[in-house]
Amino acid sequence: MKYRTIYTEGYNKRARKFLKKHPDVLKQYEKTLSLLELNPHHPSLRTHPLKGKLSDLHSVSINMSYRITIIFLITDKAIVPVDIGSHGEVY
Repeated sequence: MKYRTIYTEGYNKRARKFLKKHPDVLKQYEKTLSLLELNPHHPSLRTHPLKGKLSDLHSVSINMSYRITIIFLITDKAIVPVDIGSHGEVY
């Protein structure tokens, strides 16, 4: 069964700003979101839980430089993107 992505207004604003700054990443970003809905555990996404103050979140790789942090609701089959950016920006 496919997961559904729930986009918040705050995330959409951060994503627009990120993509405006990094238009070269758009195709990778779209592919990452599509794959995330089909199989959030796909090895290329490198999905993993975070620790410490971000322990409620998971990280998903767009590429080696950029990440999306997400709330991963397994029981509801829902994914809620929280932030997007480089490793240092989202952690």
